[in-house]
Amino acid sequence: MTQNGDWPATANRFEYRLFGCDGLVCTNPDFFEHNRLRWPSALIPNGIDPARFGGQDADRGEFGLPQGRPVVLMVSALIETKRVSDGIRAVARQPGVHLVVAGDGPLRDEIDALAADVLPGRFTRLSLPAAQMPLLYRAADVFLHMSLLESFGNVFLEAMASGLPVVAHDAARLRWIVGDDEPLCDTEDADALERALVRALARGRGAASARIDRFAWPGIAAEYRRFLVSLEAL
Repeated sequence: MTQNGDWPATANRFEYRLFGCDGLVCTNPDFFEHNRLRWPSALIPNGIDPARFGGQDADRGEFGLPQGRPVVLMVSALIETKRVSDGIRAVARQPGVHLVVAGDGPLRDEIDALAADVLPGRFTRLSLPAAQMPLLYRAADVFLHMSLLESFGNVFLEAMASGLPVVAHDAARLRWIVGDDEPLCDTEDADALERALVRALARGRGAASARIDRFAWPGIAAEYRRFLVSLEAL
């Protein structure tokens, strides 16, 4: 599986030169194209239980979030590549909008200090068990993710299942997941990011994306089964 990257299957240096497999599950189209001629490969995305994330709006008070104010949610490790600091600066340009970040990591002090400076009274950082995450998604209005490229971000599926518009870096790999209706943009362009957030906030939370059924576990499991059966015939 290529959930964390496909370098073991493509690299020929160090221990990766010893890599071998009977079948490779590629979690995005890029990895599939990289590997399909070398290994028996299948393009199968990650899965989700959409029912966990659907439902009515959650009680914001449970998470200390303000009532009557738009809430933007980031779910991210606090590491450099996730660009949470850039997300904080982007939300700071939206008057009256509250940002909640669910995650932890080595940059927590830096993140907290920046938010106190540019988002005073408009920032909440949480670390929650997985069981509470569906409620947090349902307490938000918009989902923001700032990584430039992910192998496959399960957070996008969770946001889509929760009915949140997704603001993230525009890339073919992500379009393959979320489709063409989400306000993706060049997140390195501050003005483009601001416009995308404005569009997403105007839209707000609604019904789950029609695409989410594509990622429901029964269909994903069937794809795995078909692939494994095909390998037995080789």
